[in-house]
Amino acid sequence: MLADRFGRTIEYIRLSVTDRCDLRCSYCIPKGFKGFEEPENWLTFDEIERVIGAFARLGTRRVRLTGGEPLLRRNLPELAGRLSALPGLTDLSLTTNATQLSKHAEALKEAGVSRLNISLDSLRRDCMADITGRDSLPAIMDGLMAAKAAGFAPIKLNMVAMQGVNDGDIEAMVGFCIEHGFVLRLIEAMPMGDTGRNAHYLDLQTVLPGLRERFDLVPQTAELGGGPARYWSTPDGGFTLGLITPISQHFCATCNRVRLSVDGTLYMCLGQEERFELRPLLRAGCSDAELEAAIREAIELKPEKHEFREKPDKIVRFMSMTGG
Repeated sequence: MLADRFGRTIEYIRLSVTDRCDLRCSYCIPKGFKGFEEPENWLTFDEIERVIGAFARLGTRRVRLTGGEPLLRRNLPELAGRLSALPGLTDLSLTTNATQLSKHAEALKEAGVSRLNISLDSLRRDCMADITGRDSLPAIMDGLMAAKAAGFAPIKLNMVAMQGVNDGDIEAMVGFCIEHGFVLRLIEAMPMGDTGRNAHYLDLQTVLPGLRERFDLVPQTAELGGGPARYWSTPDGGFTLGLITPISQHFCATCNRVRLSVDGTLYMCLGQEERFELRPLLRAGCSDAELEAAIREAIELKPEKHEFREKPDKIVRFMSMTGG
């Protein structure tokens, strides 16, 4: 098993297949941004399969496909099928904005993707247009319903909750999730790049008490995907709420993940700069043993914690550059 110098087992990798996106969410990619990675620097499917295979041999069990918007990467279901067949992997999931999902939901399910996280910050069309930079809600809803029809379960809706932007929409989102059997996850905006620092941060500790009282929520101990969310559910189990609170109540002590960017850079932490470049090794023809040794070396760089609260101006890269 992979373990860092603080005794944390690394069994989860978030794999960015592209840093490009068809939306410009106000907390992520700034409007007019053009500094995307050149395609010749993207890891190929063969290179991705080699890296994930090495992680699997070292004990990683979970892989999440991310971006940017991962469904902009051509032939993504093919990659998903190749990864889901790797020995040792037990969970392959996908985070998407769902604008392209109606075209790919069935193929992804057949390829072995078992779970979906879908970004949806409001049910109001005008609010979503303001947040995402275009009239995105109809396409997102089409994708969401296609995923439900394809049999994905659970489907988690990721809502970045922002003060004065969409905080008044949370109860409506809870009702929508109850109606359709979705899990709702509220996420605090992180100060990554200028977009993240200007994202109208909302402390979710101030939101939780009202939601617990309004919907009679009780803490849930069952694991839902191995990520950082803390969960509450209704007594009948019909609705589950997750909170991801990297600022107000961080989860660094139990962090079990690293991120692999589209250009083959391993990032050990969203809120720190430690990284390790695997692409040069891959393209120099490294052996599997050398690749595994490099991964172990990289994990030793993983820091104890981020410093989002102490040094909010530290990280200048945008979320899509790291991998969502």
